[in-house]
Amino acid sequence: MDGFTTALLVSIGVVFLAELGDKSQIMALTFASRYRFWPVLIGISAAAALLHAISVAIGFGLGLTLPTGWITLAAAVVFLAFALWTVLEKDDDDDGADTQPSARWWRAPVLTIFMAFVLAEIGDKTMLATIVLATQYQPWGVWAGATVGMVTSSLIAIAVGAFLGKTLPKQAVRYGAAVLFALFGLFLAYEGIRMLLS
Repeated sequence: MDGFTTALLVSIGVVFLAELGDKSQIMALTFASRYRFWPVLIGISAAAALLHAISVAIGFGLGLTLPTGWITLAAAVVFLAFALWTVLEKDDDDDGADTQPSARWWRAPVLTIFMAFVLAEIGDKTMLATIVLATQYQPWGVWAGATVGMVTSSLIAIAVGAFLGKTLPKQAVRYGAAVLFALFGLFLAYEGIRMLLS
């Protein structure tokens, strides 16, 4: 096998296993219970591609240090805002607005999911694992493999979230998602404060 293929396969395996049961899977499940399949997948894929590009660049030698404590606190605020927004958001389904593609269908979910994943995953163990892999394997292969590994593990959660979103009552999905967002926010706030104090 060439260097790219080895890096690709190793990175897919490492990142897929690292993501199983991680907060990103729970985030994917939560978003998939509220939004359609494609916006969730596109948002997660774009975030994964960006995060792993940053990781590979760091691992390849840029020596960039990220202020992860402050970024984690910013992510906490975003998730707490998502919790409030989810509770206050009006349903569009009753007037048929959800049946046709619209600007809101594209912008709101994709950008929301992209921003949430980028903020929540910066400094996460998967990003650190990708940095380490990029110091040992071919960078493009690591980037492609890490991205595929994260998206593949998220697909499992998206499928479960989409199923729950269709089978559970709308109010249960809404308040369940709000609770999960709030818990993420509180957890990230704790992590951010811990990083800044250590």
